[in-house]
Amino acid sequence: MPLALGKDVLDKARREGYAVPSFNTNNLEITQAILETAEALRAPVFIQVSDGARKYAGLENLSNLVRDMASRVSVPVVLHLDHGADYKMVLQALRAGFTSVMIDASHHPFEENVCETKKCVEAAHAVGVSVEAELGRLQGIEDNIVVDAKDAFLTDPEEAARFVEATGIDYLAIAIGTSHGAYKGKGRPYIDHARLEQIAAKVSIPLVLHGSSGVPQWLKDKMAATGADLGDPTGIHDEDIRKAIPNGIAKINIDTDLRLALTAGIREVVVGSPKEFDPRKILGKGREYLKQVIREKFELMGTVGRA
Repeated sequence: MPLALGKDVLDKARREGYAVPSFNTNNLEITQAILETAEALRAPVFIQVSDGARKYAGLENLSNLVRDMASRVSVPVVLHLDHGADYKMVLQALRAGFTSVMIDASHHPFEENVCETKKCVEAAHAVGVSVEAELGRLQGIEDNIVVDAKDAFLTDPEEAARFVEATGIDYLAIAIGTSHGAYKGKGRPYIDHARLEQIAAKVSIPLVLHGSSGVPQWLKDKMAATGADLGDPTGIHDEDIRKAIPNGIAKINIDTDLRLALTAGIREVVVGSPKEFDPRKILGKGREYLKQVIREKFELMGTVGRA
């Protein structure tokens, strides 16, 4: 079936009280794992392309891959540009057939963020494509995005309402304590649920959580068993994800957990079977672990059977 529009998928999710995972892809195996699991679970899904993925595999190459493979599944699939850096990148994604784009001008002052976002909204809406923007900044590292603690700040509820009204965006990424990457500090990351409730009371459109990988223990154990030196990565607790969804969170971004799953599978084969050189067997184990992680996310977010 043709790609779905982001707004259609997320409006339904917020209205019915579940969330849709937005998984980053970089290659064939990740895309296969996402789509095959979504189809098996009858779950709508976002597949997103970051700036790093664009540089690695090519924006049009990944667009062609996702659009072709999505045409053979029967669940809603949204192709999303993750953290579009500027108007030019948004236009490139629109030309490449994306059905959802993010413009991330959150590093600019409020009025400049509004101006840049509004320009992208006008272009995207002219061709029927949905738009995500961000207000507030998440600490951490993701591809070309590096935000120090001193530069991170949480989303202000009053500003969020003004931003949505001024820009006409379809969904809003907010900062409430999640952070990019696998290293989110010591202990359980603090999530400001009270702030989320205040935002949800003032903003009726779907809300988005970035930096929400859980870094599950079973993946850390598999990595450690093959000699990986990860230190002590931490993730967002499942309980915090479950608590956030009834307060308007309709899209939740997952990248780190996929990286860990694919790498754990590859390492397991390479380390455990040093004579193995068939890339299909090496990558196949990674794809198997990807499907397990993806299934867990659909179940966590209440997306199963929503297609």
